[in-house]
Amino acid sequence: MSTERNAAAAATAIIGQKVLPGREREYESWQQDLNAAAAHYPGFLGAEISPPTPLQPDWVVVYRYDSVAHLQTWLNSGTRQTYLDAGAAYFDGPATQQVVSSGIRSLDPLVTVVVTHRVAPHHVDDFLDWQHHMVEEESKFEGFRGTELFRPVEGLQEEWTTLYRYDTAEHLDAWLTSPERREILAEGEKFSDFRLRTIDNSFGSWFAFGGDGKDTPPPPSETRTSLAIWVGLYPTVVLLTLALSPLHLRLWIGLLVGNLLSSFIMSFLTMPYYVNPLLGRWLRPPPDEPAARSNLRGLGVVAVVMAFWAAVFYLVTVRFWTLP
Repeated sequence: MSTERNAAAAATAIIGQKVLPGREREYESWQQDLNAAAAHYPGFLGAEISPPTPLQPDWVVVYRYDSVAHLQTWLNSGTRQTYLDAGAAYFDGPATQQVVSSGIRSLDPLVTVVVTHRVAPHHVDDFLDWQHHMVEEESKFEGFRGTELFRPVEGLQEEWTTLYRYDTAEHLDAWLTSPERREILAEGEKFSDFRLRTIDNSFGSWFAFGGDGKDTPPPPSETRTSLAIWVGLYPTVVLLTLALSPLHLRLWIGLLVGNLLSSFIMSFLTMPYYVNPLLGRWLRPPPDEPAARSNLRGLGVVAVVMAFWAAVFYLVTVRFWTLP
């Protein structure tokens, strides 16, 4: 979706839903229609659907709006309630819902755990101290990538919500089953009434538009994805080939080293700092932008950029420097 809007106070709802066996396809189609309806409400930034995995037994839907007020308008809307009534035939029990309000990266390519606690007002200070101790310990474990704590959202959610992330399911499991965590949980016995859900997020990092709450999953069109990768891959590979050519590596070792380096360069430099800023509006167009206009603009940018690189590399490798 659009990455132009200010998401400094973005609000995110994470909804988990068990689906009756055999009704998965119908549910997914229904959920896509519901997400399309959500896009027509003010402040909409994006919506994602993540199917169950071994780590994540529920279907998970994420809504992002530019404010709590706009998110609340959608969640409480008659439109959504009408859809929920129609979709009840697919549900295996009630849904779970967490709401966080910040410019955070709600779901990223890491394994994300969502934990909610009900905290009595007179225990808030103790809870915050206990959470601080929890973070100190979990940050010592391999693969830890960060945590965020969110206060209750008035009118939407009474619980405190914690998001923490690890790079792999194995590293997460090491923390969840560790004696250190059991000891801390015992210390916070009065906060033992909590819910924990792991989200095994498969969305890649190549199409993450920044770290301020505006991340989105890969573009829905495989054609757009392929073209975007092509726009980044061509200059990356050619420049890397030129850089390695003085080494006169044999083909097998040259490709081995070149492929490794190009993978890192694409992931950490080319895609986040070149392709995504250049093609972000085309990869995730605003919901109100006509598809024809978006495609025409995006394909035009791709054509111009690739013609530019082709001309540059022709001059470099044929006119100024003789290479194949």
